Amino acid sequence: MKRKEDNIIGQKTVDFALRIIGCYKYLVNEKKEFVMSKQILRSGTSIGANVREGLFAQSHPDFINKMGIALKEAEETDYWLYLLIKSEFIDEKTYDSMQKDVIEIVRILMAIIKSARENK
Repeated sequence: MKRKEDNIIGQKTVDFALRIIGCYKYLVNEKKEFVMSKQILRSGTSIGANVREGLFAQSHPDFINKMGIALKEAEETDYWLYLLIKSEFIDEKTYDSMQKDVIEIVRILMAIIKSARENK
């Protein structure tokens, strides 16, 4: 069965959301951190949810808007990752790996938005 995640941004955001869920579980269960963990869970899983919504957009401007929201959520997730490393809740290896993923998602979303705006 073909799924909407069978495109590069769909798959990357699903994979990233699963990593975020794992990070959330670690932060709550091992580190007993409940504030930033909830924030990163919300923003990190919202990226893919907005991408998915964009794939079912009602119009071209709606598609661009949903991709823009996904981009904002990705940037917010990067912020929470930064706070987690600076407050020593995650190690450098985890931070580097997850930040690399979120930066790649940001770049792809920026390219999608740029292309969509040019191809009105």
